[in-house]
Parts: sequence; C-alpha cells; structure tokens
Amino acid sequence: MKPEYFAILLASASGLALADHAPLELPSSTITGTEAQSSGLNLDQPISTGSRLGLTPRENPASVSVADSVKIERIGARDFQEIANSLPGVNAAAPPGHGGNVAYRGFNGSQVNQLFNGISLQYNSANRPVDSWIYDRAELIGGPSSFAHGSGSVGGTLNYVTKLANRGANTSETRLRYARFDRHELAVGSNQALNDDPGARHYLRLDASRSASNGYIDRQEREANSLAFSLLSDLTPQLSHTLALEYLEEWEDSPYWGTPTLNPRQGKLRIDRRTRFNNYNVADGRYEQRVRWLRSITEYQLAPGSSLRNTFYHYRGQRDYRNLEVYRYTPDNSAVERSAAYMQRHSQELTGNRLEWLTHSHLGPLPSDWALGADFSRNRQTRFPLSVNALLDSVDPNGFDPGSFDDIPGISRGWNKDRSNRVETRALFAENRLQLRPDLALVSGLRYDHIDLRVINHRTVSATDPARFNRRWDAFTGRLGLVWDLTDQAMLYVQYSTSAEPPGGTLTSASFTQVSDFDLSTGEQWEVGSKLDFLDGRASATVALYRIVRRDFPVADPNNPGSTVPVGQQTSEGIELGASFKLTERLLLEGNLGWVDARFDDFNERSGSDIISRKGKTPSNIPKQVANLWLTQDFNRHWQGGLDARYVSSVYANHANTQWVPSYTLYGAFLRYRFDSGSDLTLRARNLTDEQYARFIHQSNGQYYLGEPRDLELTAHVRF
Repeated sequence: MKPEYFAILLASASGLALADHAPLELPSSTITGTEAQSSGLNLDQPISTGSRLGLTPRENPASVSVADSVKIERIGARDFQEIANSLPGVNAAAPPGHGGNVAYRGFNGSQVNQLFNGISLQYNSANRPVDSWIYDRAELIGGPSSFAHGSGSVGGTLNYVTKLANRGANTSETRLRYARFDRHELAVGSNQALNDDPGARHYLRLDASRSASNGYIDRQEREANSLAFSLLSDLTPQLSHTLALEYLEEWEDSPYWGTPTLNPRQGKLRIDRRTRFNNYNVADGRYEQRVRWLRSITEYQLAPGSSLRNTFYHYRGQRDYRNLEVYRYTPDNSAVERSAAYMQRHSQELTGNRLEWLTHSHLGPLPSDWALGADFSRNRQTRFPLSVNALLDSVDPNGFDPGSFDDIPGISRGWNKDRSNRVETRALFAENRLQLRPDLALVSGLRYDHIDLRVINHRTVSATDPARFNRRWDAFTGRLGLVWDLTDQAMLYVQYSTSAEPPGGTLTSASFTQVSDFDLSTGEQWEVGSKLDFLDGRASATVALYRIVRRDFPVADPNNPGSTVPVGQQTSEGIELGASFKLTERLLLEGNLGWVDARFDDFNERSGSDIISRKGKTPSNIPKQVANLWLTQDFNRHWQGGLDARYVSSVYANHANTQWVPSYTLYGAFLRYRFDSGSDLTLRARNLTDEQYARFIHQSNGQYYLGEPRDLELTAHVRF
C-alpha cells in the first residue's frame, strides 16, 4: 500500500483550543477500557516530553504525539519499539550493535534522543527494546528539544514512561501470551492503596513480566524479565514522594546479526530467499543485558500555583557480547564467508539529580507560567572490547557447522579494559508561557549545558590515543513558539528551536580522534503546524511542516566500523500528519504519515583513494515515507476486531545511494472477545502476507536485518 492512500484517510487543517494550564504532577498509570470510541490523539492530556510547563499537545507549539496504554493494548505492542513505531514518522529497529536505532525526521542513531522517564542514557546501544508490560505510554516531540532534555536530539525525542503507583482504584491484572516460534509471555500487575487512615497515605504498584522465544531465525533463543516497583506516599497535603525501582534482564543465544546480500551488491540488494532463516553466528554466540534503575521523586506544593519537584536517579547497566558478526557471499554466491569475531562488555553507571520549580504568575496584566530548574548528571562507561577481524571460514549456506566462539583463532577468555569515559553535565533551564491575548500565547525555553568529558586509556598509549584526555563544551539551546487559537477547536503554531551536542556521536564511547579537533555540532528547526477537533468532537487531526539544518556532525564510517567521519551540513524537510476519526459510535479509523526529504549539503567521503562529494545524497537507513493505519470496530459489547497496515519506503544502504533496500507493507488483524468482568481474549495475526523485508541494513557490510515472518498470537488478559 502506497503512502498516498494513507494520506487520503488523514485530515490536515488548522487548530487548537487553549486549555487551562495543568499543574506539575506525578504521572499516573490508569488502566482504561479498550473501546474503540475511547481512543484518539490525546490532544488534551499533559505530557512532559514536549515541555516542563505541563503543556498538553494542544497547547504546545510543536509536533507532539502520544501512544497511551489504551493504544498499546489495542495494537498489541510487545516492546517499546513497537510502541514507538505507532507514532508519526518513526521507524525503529533493534539489530545487535545498533540496539536502539530510531530513524525520524531524516536522522537516526544518537541524533534521535531516547529517554526513560525523561532521562537520557547518552548511549544508543543501551536503548535495547524492553517488553512493553511495564510501560504506561510513549511520548514523541519532533525536532530539536535540547531546551528541555539537554544536548542532542536534533531529529526528535522519544520518551518511554514507566507505570507508577497512582491514587486511582485498586486494580490487579495478568496477561498470558503465546505465539508462533514458541514465543510466550506471562505478566502480572497490581496497584493498591496500602492504607486509608488519616495522615500519610501510601500507594503501591508492582508490574512484572517474563517472556521467551525460540526466535524466527535458526538457533536464536531469547529470554527476558522485567520488574517495576513504585511506592507513592502522600506524607502531608503539600508533600508527596515516589520511590521507583526497575530491574530488567535479557539473554539471547546465538543472536541474529543479519542475512548476507547476494553479489553483485549494486542497485536493489537481494537475499537468497531459501536461506531466509539461516543464522551464521557461532553456536555459542551470546548477548546479555542487566539493567537497574532507581528514582526518588519528591514534590512539594509551596502555594497555590507554585510547586517544587526533585528527581534523583541512578542507573546501572551491563551489556555483554560474544559473536561472529559479518557474513559475505563469495563472488559466485556459492558460499558465505564469515568474519569479525567480537567480544565486548559495556559497564555503565549514571547518577543525576534534577530540581524543578513551576509557578503560575503574571507579567503585568498577562498570565505568565514559569518552569525553572537545574540538572546534574555523571555518566561513566567502561568498555572491554576484543575483536578479530580476520576471515574465519567459508561455509555452505545449505548446511554447515556453526562452530564455537572459543575455537576462533585469536580469541581469549577474560575482559580487558579499553577506555573509561566519564561525562559530567551541569545544566540550568527555563521555560515560559506568556498569554499575550486570550487567543495568542508565546512559549519560550532556554537551556545552558556545561559538559565535561574525561577519558582514561587502559591500553597502549599513542599520539592518537593518549593515556588521558579531557574536553569541555558549553552549549546554549532554546525554543521560541507562538500558539494562535483560531477557534475553540482549532489552532495554528509556529516555532524556532535549536540543538547542540558534542562531536563523536556519543561521548560515553568517544575516542580522542573523534572529539579532539571538533567543536559542538549545531542544529536548528523551523516548524509550522496545526491541531484541531472537528465533526462535533468525533475527529481530531494534526499537521506539521518542518525544516531542520544540522551542521558539523559525525556519521558512521562504512570503511571502518566503530569509527565516524565528519559531515559539514545536512538538511531535512518534511511533513507529518495524524488523524483519528470516530466514523460511528463503534467504528474508529486512525492513521499517521511521515514524509521527509533528507540530504547531505556538505559531505566529502573517501572512496578508495578518491574523495567524492555526497552533496544531495540521502543518509543511509532513512525512509522517505512511513505510514500507519488502524481500523477498529466494536461489533457489540463483547466482540471487537480490527485491521492494520504499515508502510515503510525503501532506504539507501550507502552514502553514495548506489545500493538500496526495497520498501515494504505489513498487514495485520485481530479479533477480541471481552468478558463482562473487563477481561478479554485476543487472537492477533501479524504480517499476514508473509512479507520478506529488511528492518535495517548494515551499511558497512550490506547485511539485511530481516523482520519477522507471518505470526499468529493468542493473548488472555484478566483483570480483577
């Protein structure tokens, strides 16, 4: 299905009604029903990702989207990347080595910031998709949002928000899933008030899940556990505290690193469909991840319209890899050559504290709301890599012994430190919303970041890799936007925003050569858009047009994996549409479309002994169009069904744009039976046409990272 067919079903117009400003409050996690008519674009629910002022998407001069718990359940999202892919223009995948790759508005990798409860790990491989059960929603703001979340995020910011204890009704639930490839999940959750005595009140929430799968690729097996605990305490009428703990662990045996493409590797890249499920990794290949989060959130109501919030957070993560990662066909495509044995450990620790003050006041006769604050974080990561890039063997794709990692020549046991990076950030930020007229508001934000990088080299010292080095940067970023209410249900907005980030892509793994001679990478965006309700409130729509220019930044070097090369400038121009129509009381149509024209303006790349300009070329793994469509019907009080489709256009596999991967369209369907108790049983089919498609293309070696084949899943969700 082509994107223009999606666009016909999307509405674009102008509009936003200005709602009363919402106070700063702890996010809640209320479980709601799955009625089709209860869903929409959530234009009036305050979210934190687009602003610290507690603005709703309708009040925000930016493209802001939300996938809430109702939508997560309705689309059957299994992890937070599937939640992200339901948002306009987002294309997310998780191939090993690129664990949290998201393409959005012409950028990907570290150029799209991913937050966990508003906190950035500052390392893309740390964003491995976690099972969706513990998440309440995902929020997205398009374009630079450094003014709210710190350096980076020129393409946009995704925020994954965990369920927290709330003051709602006592609820408990459990979910059991089973699907093809022995994929299964058991999940439980409960929110309970611990007491109803006068004085301090306490509320507890616990969510846990365990999932496992044999994998749709040969020999690939995965297990994962997730646990989220939170305790909300109303200590006084003015003072509340939330303690939140999360623990995540994941194991993957013989991880799938991709499928080699046939020679000649020019034009449309092709695979041998007969070897679709082959796994060329060694038999004892491994990926492991263990993550621990701690947050302490304190809120104090100073006076009516004035509050303080302090968030202390600590993260500790360890990621281990031992795999054979690169596979190429011989010139006659008769055999597959395997190379690039790689063993690595990432040991990462992040500690920080954020203090925010929110006040509703006046500037003369004009209502003026302020959010002021300070942020401090210290992010430490040590990497322990061991790589053997030599050719290991040549195997018959129709039958081979995968071998053992320990038998690879040059591989030795034990972890040897490479570099220890410490990134310390101190920041001050301010946001304001000034009501110039009843129908016109000025929204502004400004942030200052002082970034200090210190690196210790644990290996051989050289001129390009000294024993220690230190670099500091100072970044000022901001946003200025106008929101104009045309009517009570329609608005227009315009905004200008900037971004800044240090060189090297990611400071938590940056080397001396990546940062020694480079200053800040900068970006700016102009965006205009509209949000509106129509058809007597039965429909809502959003539209955004943007232009982003980014200067002096790194991209992956295809000739030297793990390294980067500098780019002078890139421009991205595009449009995003989103719409929700309640066609009848029982029939809901939703969809979104993202279109982007991303191109290098100033980029010279080495090809052999030549330097070639890539001006006008599109960055790799950037689709021009991404579209989603959902149709949901409540047949009666018990039965609900739906159809869905997702289109992703072709992407280039190299900077020269001489290799590309075809577009694809995925279709799905579900049928749900709801019991009187609110529990339900759902049968869901994914990839109905059994499309063979690449979710990601490895630029350095042209390997497809294939998406899953046709799948049938049965889910029982019980609430009590």
